[in-house]
Amino acid sequence: MAAIIILCVFVGGLLLMASECVNRMNKAAVAMFMGVVGWLVYIMYGTHFVVSEHPIDFLSYVSSVGLDGQTVKTFIAQNLFFKYVLTAAEVILFLLATMTIVEVLGNNGCFDFIGGWLRTRSPKRFLWTLAGLTFLLSANLDNVTTVCLMLGIMHTIIADNRGRMVFGSVIVVSAAAGGAFTVIGDITTLTLWSNGKVTPSAYTAMVALPCLAALVTTLGLIMRRLPSRLSLMQTAMPYRGDDTVLSPLWRLVLLFVGIGGLWFIPTFHNLTGLPTFVGALCVLSLLWIVNEICNRSLMNSDMMVRQRKPMALQYVNIQNMLLFMGLMLTFGVLKETGLPARFFSRIAADLDNVYLVGSVMGGLSAVFGNIPTLLGGMFFFNPEAGGAAHTEVMVNYANGEVFWPLLSYSTAMGSAIFSVSTVAGMALMRMEGVKMSWYFRHMSGKVVLGWLVGLVVMWITTAFF
Repeated sequence: MAAIIILCVFVGGLLLMASECVNRMNKAAVAMFMGVVGWLVYIMYGTHFVVSEHPIDFLSYVSSVGLDGQTVKTFIAQNLFFKYVLTAAEVILFLLATMTIVEVLGNNGCFDFIGGWLRTRSPKRFLWTLAGLTFLLSANLDNVTTVCLMLGIMHTIIADNRGRMVFGSVIVVSAAAGGAFTVIGDITTLTLWSNGKVTPSAYTAMVALPCLAALVTTLGLIMRRLPSRLSLMQTAMPYRGDDTVLSPLWRLVLLFVGIGGLWFIPTFHNLTGLPTFVGALCVLSLLWIVNEICNRSLMNSDMMVRQRKPMALQYVNIQNMLLFMGLMLTFGVLKETGLPARFFSRIAADLDNVYLVGSVMGGLSAVFGNIPTLLGGMFFFNPEAGGAAHTEVMVNYANGEVFWPLLSYSTAMGSAIFSVSTVAGMALMRMEGVKMSWYFRHMSGKVVLGWLVGLVVMWITTAFF
């Protein structure tokens, strides 16, 4: 009965998250509510769950500490609940570090060159330059940060509203493809890497061609409907206070330290064995020192940048972190009930095809978003989860070298099908006024075709090379 209650809370929460554009309930708030309520119900019926799902571990714990009225609650808090908090905390600390790195670089004008590169009246050149820069930045930064950054830059260049809607949508799709390109490009890929599901080099080699194929296909379809000439805004460079004294050389040094340091994080992790967020904090500290050297006088960060970009970055990234924390707790408590393992075991056995499963998960991500879908796949297609419900088919999926990169790519591109599926898409709707119906008519079909082309490319490369 308790497992059914938790499942109902989970399903109801997902439906509320999927219909955010209608009910106006924030995804992060719903996710946190699901997680808290789920664990409260779990603790109320804790004895039943720990005896059925963790009998050996619980008996070992009881033999060492004794049995009293708090034993079950203490066991759940220390051995079950806390491990999901730690997993989420690693990713959140990484995102906090990278968000601060972006703030430091932005405050010093290290991204000003992007606006200069993008200024052109040729819509085709602007399209490919914008998509290429967004793809590369998203592969190094997380895609939500990249979307907010690029939307702010694009907004100062394109004058007409429809052009902003089109190119803003291009930013979201390009960031989704770029975020799936590396293990540090998105919160989902970072989670897979932090949990040991993928390695950085093997992962990138597996998804590189599919991501590029999906993006190129989508852009090719968008290019056919572009106007003959762009309408540009006449704007001056933003006032940045004291950071205007920085020479291009010093800005290049800061950019090299920030972006180059992010690329060094996988190597740092392999050399030290420490969690990924430690490498991110190390890069941030080094960048901070270099920043203080470059700027001898104290800087007031709130005065140095236009408020549009920092507020968007802070709001959207914090929302993304809280969403991730809530979903991690929700999927954790759901997995501890044992129900999802039985359900996904049946699906895996019936489909019995890794690409078919990946396609189904991509379709789910179009409705629920890539973070919930990939976290669900990571928890439920997991041979280490234990329990009799995990069949040999599920273990083979989880241990296969194709499944996790396929799941990451499919959920990333699938989440770009609808504008309401991700936090980045919601940022586009808020910042540029893009309606869900407009995005569906003009972008969804193109993204679906690009996603399918990428799946075919991944199948060809893994089957014949």
